[in-house]
Amino acid sequence: MSDASDRLYVVTNDRISPGRAALGRAMVWGAGTLLLVVAGLQILAQSGATAQSPNTIDVLVKNWRPTLYAYALFTTCYCASLVIRYGERGKRQLFILPATLFIASMVIFPLIFALTIAFSDWNLSSAGGQQFNGVDNIRQMWGDDFYWNALGNMVFYTAVILVEYIIAFGLALILNSQIRARKFFRVAFLLPLMLSPVAVSWMIGKSLFEARFGPIARLTRELGYQNPSFFGNPELAPYLIAAMDAWTFIPFMMIMLLAGLQAIPRDLMEAAQIDGATPWQRFREVTFPLMLPVSLTAIMIRIIFKLKLADIVINVTSGGPGGATDTVTSFIFREYRDRSNVGYGTMLAIVYLVLIVIAFTIFIKLVTRWMRPQY
Repeated sequence: MSDASDRLYVVTNDRISPGRAALGRAMVWGAGTLLLVVAGLQILAQSGATAQSPNTIDVLVKNWRPTLYAYALFTTCYCASLVIRYGERGKRQLFILPATLFIASMVIFPLIFALTIAFSDWNLSSAGGQQFNGVDNIRQMWGDDFYWNALGNMVFYTAVILVEYIIAFGLALILNSQIRARKFFRVAFLLPLMLSPVAVSWMIGKSLFEARFGPIARLTRELGYQNPSFFGNPELAPYLIAAMDAWTFIPFMMIMLLAGLQAIPRDLMEAAQIDGATPWQRFREVTFPLMLPVSLTAIMIRIIFKLKLADIVINVTSGGPGGATDTVTSFIFREYRDRSNVGYGTMLAIVYLVLIVIAFTIFIKLVTRWMRPQY
């Protein structure tokens, strides 16, 4: 028999009258309708569709504050309706619902605001302000060779992650072995990660590789190269950008892989050694398979950082020469800063986000399908 105190943890269904349930549903539908109306009016005002009647709608929705108030009212009514319709069960849902609604608001409202900008002609240097232009930004993007060139460069920069992973794995194996001054090297290899990409771009790109007075340029002149223009060469510049970014973030992958290596039980390695396995066989049959989850996690996080690559490119080459080092992020940055084209730049950013979501979804599905037979 169960103890009588266990009944305190049992939530029974409250008897909710039909009128009470109808009241809860009415609260949700009423507040939701108000939110949609206010948000719709705000979108119309932002797109310029209400320019002919500025005294009716534009006065009510001068900014996004009414939409925020309407959303706050909707969330309050929704939480109250849970208690009204479900009683004690609704109270239990309230513990997580406010946090969920808050997080959703931090995603939904910026996305809606970005969409209203993306489908508009909004240049900060123009006196006309924001004007709705339909799919004109999409047509412009489709014929923008520089944007597609930046996407192609991102494929190259992302592929370099495989080289970074091999280097990071090798360093992690070295630091996990019994070498002298192991603690010192662990700290020394982490130093690049402590520097910001801006500092790295100035320290290496603007100093060491400076074409006139940089030490590497002087060394190449001594070797017979008279005009060592490192970042002026469209074939060499992307590799230098990738090398600087890799030097900054390889320690991040290394420390994750090192943590995974230290979590492998030593009994497995000792058993494989007793069975006569060579170091390569122990790595291939024991270490690498056990490190797959950590490796994939490190690679995915590194891809996320790589897709945001912009600081080094902006400070060193500004995307040149001829867009050879450009990334999508740096290209969008120049659309905002140099051309003040907010509408077109936002459309490029949204398309880039959609491509990232699609690529990551496919990548995760392929990885899951590949690892399922092994575990």
